[in-house]
Amino acid sequence: MFLNSIFVTLATSQLDILVQFYTNLIGIEPESYIPQIYAEFRLNNLRLGIFQPKEANRQEFDNSGRNPISLCFEVSVLESAIAHITALGYPPPGKIINASHGREIYAYDPDGNRIIFYQSNKLD
Repeated sequence: MFLNSIFVTLATSQLDILVQFYTNLIGIEPESYIPQIYAEFRLNNLRLGIFQPKEANRQEFDNSGRNPISLCFEVSVLESAIAHITALGYPPPGKIINASHGREIYAYDPDGNRIIFYQSNKLD
């Protein structure tokens, strides 16, 4: 196969705010960080990159409308995730949803990117 890896990146005009938010949310410092340019977190097999587009490219990455991408975090205890993101100042605006795969709730980061916390109903 020609692919070596896949990772998620978020464009933002407020890099420091998002880096601090995700540092507090996932509890680790970015593995690499270039102020006002790029930060990258690694958690197991996931790489999350956050970058500030160059001025010439900003319009392409404008986040003024809701973004169709969702960052999904599987959690052990949904209520703990809700309490954590609420303590960060970004409480989920809705209620817990019961889906076929488990329970989930939507929240949003400082740029309005959707975060889905979900607790699986699979039995281990």
